[in-house]
Amino acid sequence: MSFRTFESAHIGGGIHHATVKSAALHRRADISFYVPSGVTSEKLPLVILLHGVYGSHWAWLYKGRAHEVLDRLIQEENLPPMMLAMPSDGLWGDGSGYAPHSDADYAAWIVNEVPEAAAEIDPRCKDAPRFISGLSMGGYGALRLGLLHPKKFVAISAHSSITHVTQMQGFVEESLAEFDLTGTDPLAVIDCAKLTARLPHLRFDCGSEDVLIEHNRTLHRDLQAAGIPHVYEEFFGGHTWDYWHEHLADTLRFFKACLSL
Repeated sequence: MSFRTFESAHIGGGIHHATVKSAALHRRADISFYVPSGVTSEKLPLVILLHGVYGSHWAWLYKGRAHEVLDRLIQEENLPPMMLAMPSDGLWGDGSGYAPHSDADYAAWIVNEVPEAAAEIDPRCKDAPRFISGLSMGGYGALRLGLLHPKKFVAISAHSSITHVTQMQGFVEESLAEFDLTGTDPLAVIDCAKLTARLPHLRFDCGSEDVLIEHNRTLHRDLQAAGIPHVYEEFFGGHTWDYWHEHLADTLRFFKACLSL
């Protein structure tokens, strides 16, 4: 895949911003990247981080300080260097849900085009292990897309996740009818998990004070009932950036562990 246009800037400290012409979205879209310093390996694992409603490509970088978490774990816990790709969701309404709409395929943007854009920034991630994570709507995107494309991702880890697109109605202005979703893939995370026996390694967590806690507990129980291996954790906290900044470390530790499996 090649982009008709690709504009990028390295603003220092390993941070890159890019704007690309997306064939899946039929318009330009933005991605932030972070490449840690001192990488000597030939392959650089790629972590795609998906933001929630109202946000964009800058959210994980500047509100979640994801690069600071990554650097700390590299220095203090011998985490292997990983590249972070933090795309916008395509900027439809208050949030696209990372799903195919009739006018743009927000799923293909994430699954197919974002990794290609990352390889333009650093070719070492092209054939390296790939992971996906996200928060809230981005947690839904990470879970759903990771489960629907099990050969694309080694592991999935999500935070404070919506577990069915209908739960978007508690957050966004647009009605579900306005989403005009297309395709035949399931919209419930649990139904996506039942499609194939060989799934990526799977974990998710939620804060005990989070508005989405019961949805996450239900998903955990449903996965248990279906015999689908996964890790589910609850921590104290709400639907906040403090929570996501803190527990991104759990995601990165999980991804490290999956590299050796």
